[in-house]
Amino acid sequence: MMAVAQTKREKDNEDCSVLPLVHAIIKCMDKDSQDVHQELAKLKAKIQEAREQISTMHGIETSPAEQQQQLATLREQVHTKNQLLQKYKSLCMFDVPKAS
Repeated sequence: MMAVAQTKREKDNEDCSVLPLVHAIIKCMDKDSQDVHQELAKLKAKIQEAREQISTMHGIETSPAEQQQQLATLREQVHTKNQLLQKYKSLCMFDVPKAS
């Protein structure tokens, strides 16, 4: 499941690349081709698609200060849980006698 999400994310990242479109526009301009308008329309569509993806990203609505607060809270939780793990490990409750 994680691999599928990561592959989709990588595909989305590749889909947002505008450099090939800009390169195509420059080539059309160098050749005085009439395809410039078509390439510009593709670029505009790609930029609009990127804007839509950004607007649907998780957490985009939170401010940097809120994100820092969430990060601090999560770090505190991790620290507390690590302390609890160390405490439980030191209790030796999990020692299983070896079978002879």
